[in-house]
Amino acid sequence: MPIEALTIDVQGHALILSADRAAYDPKSQSLFIADAHFGKDAVFRARGIPVPVGATDETLARLDRLIATHHPETIVFLGDLLHARESHAEETLRALDAWREKHRALKLVLVEGNHDKHAGALPASFDMDVVKEPYRLGPWALCHHPQRVADGYALAGHEHPVYKLATRIDSARLPCFRFGPTSGVLPAFGAFTGGYEVNGEVRGESVYVIAGERVFGVRAP
Repeated sequence: MPIEALTIDVQGHALILSADRAAYDPKSQSLFIADAHFGKDAVFRARGIPVPVGATDETLARLDRLIATHHPETIVFLGDLLHARESHAEETLRALDAWREKHRALKLVLVEGNHDKHAGALPASFDMDVVKEPYRLGPWALCHHPQRVADGYALAGHEHPVYKLATRIDSARLPCFRFGPTSGVLPAFGAFTGGYEVNGEVRGESVYVIAGERVFGVRAP
């Protein structure tokens, strides 16, 4: 089944939400990715927690699919590209290096997040600009931490938002995008990330959940 995308209007600007947990700005041809947390599985294994191998490959495969779909000129990572210092494990760096070699023409920008400060930078050969929040791009103020920014609509990560849908019998906590009047938050992109339930905090906001290959609105202000 193909991965769905949904174009929404954010304060008069088009933004394409992908079920692959990313947003694309067609005007600037920029892809926005929040909280990839590359190497988190390697961190857990290094600390004695025997989690499965493969999260980095799965995350990169979705990133490749997004690139093939949208053909961006720029990818902006909204913080927490790496999880911790142990993310510099050989298998993680090898996978990231191979991915970068396939996509040398892409401009990469990292808006520094809290995990990035502790994890340390990728090798210079990765050729990525590291900037402080907010990073201005057209109408967007690109951040890691959700916040209000004067004269710009803030897009952020950090929160790993999920929205709970429930019936009388079952419930599911699904990754989501949330958009308020002045700022929005993207779902965590990484394959091995947790989630923060936002049901009690989204009054007056629009919420779009991801269910498998679908992305759809569940709440409007």
